[in-house]
Formats: sequence, C-alpha cells, structure tokens
Amino acid sequence: MNRFLSKDFLSGLMFIGFGLIALYFGQKLALGTPVRMGPGWVPRMLSLILIGLGGLICVVALVTKGEPVERIKWKPLTLVTVGIICFALLFESAGLLPALIVLVFISSLAGEEFKLMEVIGNTIVLAILCTIVFKVGLGMNIYIVKMLGW
Repeated sequence: MNRFLSKDFLSGLMFIGFGLIALYFGQKLALGTPVRMGPGWVPRMLSLILIGLGGLICVVALVTKGEPVERIKWKPLTLVTVGIICFALLFESAGLLPALIVLVFISSLAGEEFKLMEVIGNTIVLAILCTIVFKVGLGMNIYIVKMLGW
C-alpha cells in the first residue's frame, strides 16, 4: 500500500490545509505582542499549532503502516448534504420544526436501513431538545412553526 494514500497521511494534509487557510484569512489581523495580544494572535497561534500537528501526523503516517482510504460513499454524502441545504432553506420560511423534520427524514435515508418509528422518535426528541435549548434556554427569536405563529 502507498503510504501517501493512508488515512493518517491524508488527515495530516487536511490539518495542514485548514491551518494554511486560517493563516491566509487571518493575515490582516493585528498580532500585537504576547503581553498585549491583538485580534490576530490566537487565530495565528492556533493555525500554526494546526499546521504543526498536521506535519507531525504526516511524518508518523510515513513511518508507520496505516489503514488505506476507503472509497467515497456517495449516497450518505449526498443525502446528508441535501438534508442540510433543505434545513437551511426551510428554517426561515417554515420554522424550526418543519426544517428539522425534513432534515432528519432526508438524512435518515442515507443509512443502510430505514426504520420509520426510529426516525419519528429521533425527530420528536430532536424537536423537543432544540426547542428547549434555542427557544427557552437561549431565548432566541426563532419560529418553531412559522405559519402557526409559534
């Protein structure tokens, strides 16, 4: 197996990539000094730590034998992405509950098996928890069901 195609090596590259992207977008923030940190200090340090960890993971992956990368599973990737997009589009126009129902049902189709009662149970529990956390706990001004005015 090619060590450059191991899960560990590719995840190290991903860490390095995210670190470089964060450095790029944070380059205009003022650094300051360690005593008087500017708004760019923490993002810059976290980016450098991320790049360093990614490099370390890549080196370890080249030295040790890692697991090969599996083929991409397109069905789950596509259905979960579509579910998230539908949630985003429905949240403002229909409210939290309809958006959650659509998200859970579409995302549940991505699994190996689809059990309607489990999906309904997940939807109910998620709706209750989201309502408690976002509407009651955080006091966010969101509609639960917009057409009912809730």
